[in-house]
Amino acid sequence: MSITSLLTLAAFGRLVLGQSQPPGVSLPVAKTCGPTTANIVCIDRYGSVLPYHFFRESSVNETSFGQTSVPNDTSFGLVGEADFLVFDEKRALRALGSAPTYDFIFNVSAAVHEAPVWVPTLNKLFISQLAPPPGYLPQLVVDLNQDPPTLSEYLSDPPVYAPNGGTFYNGLIYWGASGGNNSIGGTEQRSGIRTLDPLTNKTVTLLNNYYGYYFNTVDDLAVDSAGAVWFTDPNYSWYNRLTDTAPQLKPASYRFDPKTGAVTMIDDSIAQPNGIALSPNGAHLYISDTGAVAGLNQQDSPPGSPFNQTGPRAIYKFDIVDRGTHIANKRPVWYAQDWVPDGLKDRLDPVFLTAANGWVLTGAGKGVDVLDEYGVLIMRVQTSYVVQNFAWVGNELTEFWMMGNNGISRVRWALQGQDLAAI
Repeated sequence: MSITSLLTLAAFGRLVLGQSQPPGVSLPVAKTCGPTTANIVCIDRYGSVLPYHFFRESSVNETSFGQTSVPNDTSFGLVGEADFLVFDEKRALRALGSAPTYDFIFNVSAAVHEAPVWVPTLNKLFISQLAPPPGYLPQLVVDLNQDPPTLSEYLSDPPVYAPNGGTFYNGLIYWGASGGNNSIGGTEQRSGIRTLDPLTNKTVTLLNNYYGYYFNTVDDLAVDSAGAVWFTDPNYSWYNRLTDTAPQLKPASYRFDPKTGAVTMIDDSIAQPNGIALSPNGAHLYISDTGAVAGLNQQDSPPGSPFNQTGPRAIYKFDIVDRGTHIANKRPVWYAQDWVPDGLKDRLDPVFLTAANGWVLTGAGKGVDVLDEYGVLIMRVQTSYVVQNFAWVGNELTEFWMMGNNGISRVRWALQGQDLAAI
């Protein structure tokens, strides 16, 4: 056998034994970076070429990127421990600023925590609590005037059952009420849209039906500059028994005009429409599909909504057309790499919002992904609990609060949120 043949055979043997890596791999994949006020880890070239043999486990509970097994690069162990996971170093470090911090603030129950709304005049952050247990009415409020902030229960008049989505507009909190029952706190409530005046504690029902049909969930909402409410209506309240009636309508997204009472469907192509957000310039609408988490719709079906890893879990971007009344030109901009980009179940449900610069933030699993307006991942905030929602607070809107099952935490960075009070 020739020397060339021997060398070729030896090279093949090293490849088989895992001693050689593909051309293009760059080690280390992960490294610490940025200001030392936080645990920041940068990923080289998005980890687009990993050393063999890597493997990310398939699971009904989903695994995170940091749980990927990469035995031939010890640096990858940094990924799962980071507070901030950076993919676009230039843009991410600029958004993090000179002294970013991540702090776990409150331990809370395993209930779903949703609909965070910051009220500037009170400097308080209102947060909802859903199931478990179904039928629970008090919500939560974080008093940011205290140092450290305090957490207490809050009950509106009349109470609102299961606020899921929330936003602030024209001095009022707009809640997407996701629950429905014949007797909640002695009153009947159905899924719809409510407003809360945070100064008087009074709530008003704006919408509770579609021509006599119950809405399914009214999961999340956004209010545009004209006062129209854009909202999603998936089936999660039935799956989690926050409502006593099986779905009567197909999952869809709608636009509601409070001035006239008119409701128009804007999209019915998404399996389970969930998160919804308007771009700062009002030209685009984002809607997430969490169809990877779904249950059965029959009246006698068992509760719950199992996770299907290969099911729908994407964010779609639309153009707003027809003088601001409808949407068109649907295109996917993000395929969630961890769990789903917004949902409602035991272990998920972060909503997504747009930052002042047009970037899109979406909760997914144990963290929040920060994307540019075209769906390119810039960085990820990682938590020890499943984030279900989040909000910006403070005079500069650079303080970012996240909440979910068992936890509420805070990020301080340079990334600014939209000023909802100015809309």
